[in-house]
Amino acid sequence: MQKRIYGVETEYGIIFTPEGRKTLPVEKAIRFLFEKLITTEHFLNVFLENGARFYQDTGCHPEYATPECASPRQLLVYDKAGERILEELEDYAEEKIREERIAGKLSIFKNNTDFVGNSYGCHENYLVDRDVDFYYLAEQLIPFLVTRQIYTGAGKVFQTQDGVHYCISQRAQHIYQKISGTTTNDRSIINTRDEPHADREKYRRLHVIVGDSNMSEYTNFIKIGTCAVVLQMIEDNFINKDFTLRNPVKAIKDISYDTTCKRPLRLDNGREYSPIEIQREYCEMAQRYIEQYPVSDELKDSVEKWQYVLDCLDTDPDKLSREVDWLIKRKMIESYLDQRGSSWNDPRVFMLDLQYHDIRVNRGLYYLLERKGAVERILNDDEVLKAMTEPPPDTRAKMRGEFIKLARQNAIQYDLDWSNIRLGNLLNVRVICNNPFETDTEKVAELVRTIQKTNLRKTSLSKLVIQS
Repeated sequence: MQKRIYGVETEYGIIFTPEGRKTLPVEKAIRFLFEKLITTEHFLNVFLENGARFYQDTGCHPEYATPECASPRQLLVYDKAGERILEELEDYAEEKIREERIAGKLSIFKNNTDFVGNSYGCHENYLVDRDVDFYYLAEQLIPFLVTRQIYTGAGKVFQTQDGVHYCISQRAQHIYQKISGTTTNDRSIINTRDEPHADREKYRRLHVIVGDSNMSEYTNFIKIGTCAVVLQMIEDNFINKDFTLRNPVKAIKDISYDTTCKRPLRLDNGREYSPIEIQREYCEMAQRYIEQYPVSDELKDSVEKWQYVLDCLDTDPDKLSREVDWLIKRKMIESYLDQRGSSWNDPRVFMLDLQYHDIRVNRGLYYLLERKGAVERILNDDEVLKAMTEPPPDTRAKMRGEFIKLARQNAIQYDLDWSNIRLGNLLNVRVICNNPFETDTEKVAELVRTIQKTNLRKTSLSKLVIQS
């Protein structure tokens, strides 16, 4: 599949820290976040004008699902736009908290774990052809997903019986299955949920729930881009080597604890490869693939960055302290400890770890590094700002976003989901949008004209009443 739809669902951690006896339940803080978005839709489930969805997920987390995107870079733009949208809502919520006369600080984190062992996810979604055997695709993809954490991990400080350890991935410790249908209890590498939000006979949605939430634009780009290339290779039957891991669930945890990325893993065939070696094999296949098959410039760029990252991990990982999240964060913590002559047992290390993921531009440590020019960027602020209110122009999200904007401007009763638009006082007018690549349909255009005509009649009647 050369044209593909991409999406990411990010669950955010939220904490209210009181500065007195009076506190605020997290449930109420989340309701304040949503209060600014009150529409005719469900209170805690809102589609936005940029085509994205914002809702409260299981476990009382705010979750942002990007609109349908047509490329990895576009997905990165809308993922970052979600942070900025949530930051605006956080400002509003803090004002409402002050009105309640509750002293304290509201914090929202783009990470995957809290201090008591809970985990919340970052779920990647890739549109795939229904004709591709899903379990064959999953088995081919799992060794890649297990080992890619060496450049996609967000980094995590863990307190164990043996002391403090710095690990590559936050999510790896919470994976218990290869493939399963649940995202909360027996979390798996790949989820079998068959909800394509598109023509079910043509498409399936690959739901990857093993990845970390990333602050680094560079990390996020290669995470999505490399996975897209490997998917395309699987679909074209290009992968001719078997890297099936003997125990992928154990391997994903073992890799996370090995910051050298070189500890051998046992394959089903008895051979042993390090995570870097497995990733090199995939990357070299990808380099041959893009020479023989039509591939977008973005995916070619991701393969080039992939090669660079693997070379650095193999020879000098510290070279990636501007690009890869877990190495950016490790360097930041080590610099702090060196300045103060402290050790990893310093309790403030855990706060540094968490504060790296604060989405507030003026509070988050990642954004402090960004302002100092200490991290590599792929995007510019203007395109992220634009994506907060404008949907992608080349996917179905364009129709949804434009419809929402017009309906709200004209106070039209409506409800919708990823594939359906309903409007009218009884919500009895319905348009089905099953093609995620479609940017316009006559039915939606007719709905828009209906709204415009209704608004015109209201305006004329208003003028008539005033004149009389």
